[in-house]
Amino acid sequence: MIMADSFCRSEKARLNEFTTNRDDSPIIAQFAANNSVDFLSAAEMVFPYVDGVDLNCGCPQRWAMSDGYGSALLKTPEIIADMLAAVRRNLPSTFSVSVKVRLLQRSLKATVDMCRQLQASGITFITVHGRTPAEKTNVPVDKEALKEIKNSLSIPVVVNGDVFSLRDADVMRDITNCDGVMAARGMLSNPALFAGYSKTPLECIQRWLNITAEADTDITFQAMHHHLTFMAESILTRQQRIVFNNLSKDKQLVYDFFREEFQLEAQPCDHPCKLVCSFDDTSYWHKVRAKAADHVGHADNYLGASTDGAFFNSIVNKQTDDDSVEDVDFMEGSLFDDTET
Repeated sequence: MIMADSFCRSEKARLNEFTTNRDDSPIIAQFAANNSVDFLSAAEMVFPYVDGVDLNCGCPQRWAMSDGYGSALLKTPEIIADMLAAVRRNLPSTFSVSVKVRLLQRSLKATVDMCRQLQASGITFITVHGRTPAEKTNVPVDKEALKEIKNSLSIPVVVNGDVFSLRDADVMRDITNCDGVMAARGMLSNPALFAGYSKTPLECIQRWLNITAEADTDITFQAMHHHLTFMAESILTRQQRIVFNNLSKDKQLVYDFFREEFQLEAQPCDHPCKLVCSFDDTSYWHKVRAKAADHVGHADNYLGASTDGAFFNSIVNKQTDDDSVEDVDFMEGSLFDDTET
């Protein structure tokens, strides 16, 4: 999930948040936004490099909801529809525009009505997580509700929640008759899930080590380490996890760890080179100035490429130790260092 406001306002944010290569297709960039200017502008900037954009209206984390992002938008479906329609009107019909939502706490009927309203905005497909924003991961996904939503819409419906194996995906499809299945926590823990593996095979970890070595500084230590934290959870002992989670910000220590513990060594690979992306923010700043002229926005508060963007400046202070992170399971120790974004 990329914060659209930061992506639009800061070149540094764009370079940190989005990378791709010529073989990376199909690819959809998912943004968090709470207004049409940010979402449309972010979509226009990334348009040359992706097959579509997705609006995240499902994130239940407190920092996101307090700023009017993610699940907070479910209270105002008309704003969601306006953002989606703005992108649909301004970009080619072949470009995918989608949204991810959750079940509403009010009723299933209210959820169906909202999904129909979003469908009317011209979106390509919709993803629905089978829990309300208030429900934690210990609450089973409501498959019957997902089935009803699927039966009520004419666009493709992707369902999400509690998919940790290929069997889980098959059951979800059989019950809901969905057009696709999304996995988050399951894919983090086992990227080979849809290939039928019950846990991450060593070959998968080997390939990630190869890619991070080939990419060098294009993949940060934090990204490298975090993915391995999830991927290796099922094969590490408690003592190994403690050692691994406390490795310093040196990739070589990670390579040494897997060589000593599992005889895995980073090997040369033919991973495609990163595509150098160029983003034109002219249209965005024109929209912002027009909005400010109507006394709606406050463009003077931002300095474009000279700032890290709102998200970069605020996330560290808003991410607390007891925050509920939906679709992410933590191992012992925190995955987030308070000094990093």
